[in-house]
Amino acid sequence: LDRTCGRSWFKFDQLEIPLEFPALVFELGVLVDLYVPRKCAATNRLITSKDHASVQISVADVDANGKALGTSTMFALCGPVRAMGESDDSLNRLATTAGCE
Repeated sequence: LDRTCGRSWFKFDQLEIPLEFPALVFELGVLVDLYVPRKCAATNRLITSKDHASVQISVADVDANGKALGTSTMFALCGPVRAMGESDDSLNRLATTAGCE
């Protein structure tokens, strides 16, 4: 287990996996799940490995002067939301709710 910039990471045979998603981990820190699916931020649906239309958008956090702080807020949108043409509205709603003005 390694701490870098306030985030936790597992180093698993040259593969670094962020711990922002819940995964099955043994007490010794060994990652059991090799694939941890993402969830759509707009609908809470699982984004499967076959959903090739899904996107993950990172919005940079800025201060009052408009300078980037080095942190970001991540939003994942699934393919069906994009196919319905609702991704723009969903991203605006999610960013407003998260405080990204």
